[in-house]
Amino acid sequence: MKTLAVTDTITTIAEAEKRFNLTRNQSPDFFTEWYDQLPELNNDDIKNLTTLWQRYIYHRSGGHLLESTVILLLVSPLLTIAGLYDPPFRIKAEESIQIIVADSEETLQGRIDILVLKERLWIIVVESKKTMLSVWSALPQTLAYLMANANQNYPIFAMLTNGDDIVFVKLEVACQVLRKIAVMV
Repeated sequence: MKTLAVTDTITTIAEAEKRFNLTRNQSPDFFTEWYDQLPELNNDDIKNLTTLWQRYIYHRSGGHLLESTVILLLVSPLLTIAGLYDPPFRIKAEESIQIIVADSEETLQGRIDILVLKERLWIIVVESKKTMLSVWSALPQTLAYLMANANQNYPIFAMLTNGDDIVFVKLEVACQVLRKIAVMV
């Protein structure tokens, strides 16, 4: 069996769709989690988000930011505000994954930037890129990482960011055959 790096193998959305038999679902009813029944932001949340934005803009005004800087300035504080560092959640950084590709002699290998778990259930995968790259460049890689989730009985979510843009992704396996993805900006 040949082992390949996800970042070298899955470089386009079309490649991810083909290799993992994914289909896009553009129905507005598919990804309601990103806007439906969300809690109201309180004054502290608004203050923290404003500070986060101002801090990011200050550093970004000096030029492009590396991926690690985007994580420090933006991703980590957002996880804090969302309460994802607190029980019942667990955080794993640079989590190694392997995906055995069906009908193939290939194993794909990679590292998820940040994985948020609730027991064995993957809650969210966070993938970051440096600011000079399009946030969309992280989507093929992220789709591959989502396919490594052993518990595909529940939808799994991802957040992609380069600091300038944030994209939310939902992947759902229906009947263990049809895989759907929706991307909302």
